[in-house]
This record gives sequence, C-alpha cells and structure tokens, in this order.
Amino acid sequence: MDMNKREFIAKRIARELKDGDVVNLGIGMPTMVANYVPKDIDIVLQAENGILGVGPNAKEEEKTIDCIDAGGNFITTVKGASFFDSTMSFCIIRGGHVDVTVLGALEVDEEGNVANWMVPGKKVPGMGGAMDLVVGAKKVILAMEHVNKNGSPKIVKRCKLPLTAVKVVKTIVTDMAVIDVVPEKGLVLKEIAPDLSVDDVQRATDVKLTVAPDLKLIEV
Repeated sequence: MDMNKREFIAKRIARELKDGDVVNLGIGMPTMVANYVPKDIDIVLQAENGILGVGPNAKEEEKTIDCIDAGGNFITTVKGASFFDSTMSFCIIRGGHVDVTVLGALEVDEEGNVANWMVPGKKVPGMGGAMDLVVGAKKVILAMEHVNKNGSPKIVKRCKLPLTAVKVVKTIVTDMAVIDVVPEKGLVLKEIAPDLSVDDVQRATDVKLTVAPDLKLIEV
C-alpha cells in the first residue's frame, strides 16, 4: 500500500458521503476524512463543539486558536459556516439532523454493537459526545484498523469492552475491508483491499463473514 493505513481508510470513507449530507467526524482518524471529500459533492461538516461548515484541516499558516474541532485540531471553515454553543450543537445531533457520523472503535461485533471509549484499568476522559452521535445520526460508519497492534481482531463475535451503544453501526471501513452490518445476515464483506484475499480478511476477523456476490476491490 503506497499510502499509510489511516489515509487509506479516510479516503475510502470519504467516498461513502453523498451530496447534501450533514456529517459529523469523530476525534482521531475520522477527522482526516475532511481532507478527502470528493470535489463533486457538497456536504456540511459539523463539529460537536459548535461549528456547522467545517473545512479541511488547517495548514500551518491558517491555524488560529479561535477555530478548532472537538478534538482540539486546527481546522478551516467554508463560506457560510455558523458557530453556536454546545447546547445547540447537541440539539442538532439528538434531533436527528446529522445524516452520517464517522467514529473510531476499539471493538465492533456482528450485531453492530460498538465499544469505542474505554479499556478497563486505563484512565480515559469519558465517552463524550459519542453516545449521542451513535443514536442521533442516521448512519454510523466506523473508521478503524482491522486488528490491534498485537494482531488480535477488532471485529468480534461479541464485544467484551464496555459498550458505547447497541446495534447502531451500519458500515465498517478498515485497512483490509469494507463491511456492512446487515440485520439477519450479520457482517457482509463487500470490498477488500488490493493484494488481499477473502481468506486473508476472514483470518483477521473473529466472526464469520458473508461475502457479497458483487465483492469488489477497495478504490480510493
């Protein structure tokens, strides 16, 4: 792979977005998606700290302390952007006005349950806005590497870590595959990374995958 894993994942997720979508990008890898939104679509990016109309990440000469996202990253804004307090921001989220949210994950299972905020025994800042986003957004996409650093699968039969929410995930995008969570079918493998086989992906996944009849290679 010529690009790094995180860039590969972010570029592929950007292709999931559709014209007119209101999109929230979670902290970490998901924020990279803003840099790769196709030029032929018009979306509105929301930052949960109170911005509607987020642009790509700020270059060094564009950085200003007055314009950051929820993760503290320096960002740009597009023409027509609006700024408001967190109360209004979460009214937008909880009111069902976000079409897509992209979040990172520690674990996800075959029912679309997701754990993305806590590892027992480790100090964490808390769940934050994730609990609102996963139930308020119309579509939840996970951006994650397929396995942990020790090689263990992050896509499992049942999550063992404390859950963020139950049965909310619609699509999982990793450095190895694009997988949809489909009721009554489980996890459907619809795209695989170049130079990988279905067996490669299955061996790295702790749950049986259903292979889509129109399985494709991931394009970014």
